Amino acid sequence: MSSVVFDRALYRRRLAAALAAGYPDFLLARCVADLDERLSTVLRRFARAADLGTPLPLADKVLRERAGELLRMAEVADASGALAGDLEALPFAPESLDLATSLLALHAVNDLPGALVQIRRALRPDGLFIACLLGGQSLTELRQSLLAAEVELTGGASPRVAPFADLRDLGGLLQRAGFALPVIDSESVTVRYGDMFGLLRDLRAMGWANALAERSGKPLRRGVLLRAAELYAERFADPDGRLRATFEIVWLSGWAPHESQQKPLRPGSAKARLADALGVAEIGAGDKAGGEKP
Repeated sequence: MSSVVFDRALYRRRLAAALAAGYPDFLLARCVADLDERLSTVLRRFARAADLGTPLPLADKVLRERAGELLRMAEVADASGALAGDLEALPFAPESLDLATSLLALHAVNDLPGALVQIRRALRPDGLFIACLLGGQSLTELRQSLLAAEVELTGGASPRVAPFADLRDLGGLLQRAGFALPVIDSESVTVRYGDMFGLLRDLRAMGWANALAERSGKPLRRGVLLRAAELYAERFADPDGRLRATFEIVWLSGWAPHESQQKPLRPGSAKARLADALGVAEIGAGDKAGGEKP
């Protein structure tokens, strides 16, 4: 399989069309509220912040309250005055930012490890990176329904839903990129629809229609879509008949290394024994419980 997962040019065209038509912001607004809450625990003001690739300028108010200067880089030029840029080729000098954020954008890059390295390099020592992106469980209902319908009716299947990053892998990517004190957590957001086609309309309205590089060049047959809708309703309906759609929102945060940050103690440097703290007898590596020798 090609290492290029997304057709980035197609993704940008679809995102531009979505923004021009009125991008639905229900997921993004939720993420902005979460960002506000997460930054409220950081007791410092940042000199220079940058919002990287967030589709709409909804986070501007939150970031301006915490930064002396705010830059916004958009992957699609708009009327907000944002700097046009690419998440895979950031237009920032090394050590030029104190805070970098990105909401619901990084899941659509081909080189996520490289993007994280660039973000870390753009941060000054002790600068903070915080972002959210779609995780691996996102749209699992749609993925299963489309796959089952296409296999059933055509005997094969083309990729239809993006392979979003797994939560366990993202922590390792932060460490590989050089971030200190990395933190990863996720939340599953369930959105309900009257039918599968309502979900598809929202995905298109957010510019999230299939932009996979290895997608089929042929449109999905009407019969396959109708069968997928039937399977979706059979497998993922609530008692009231409405259908569940899962969006796993994964949050990443990490700091550019600085000597003032906490560091793990060296092995063997502890000054108190765990057995003393627990009030139990210590058993040596070669001993059995009860004091017997092996």
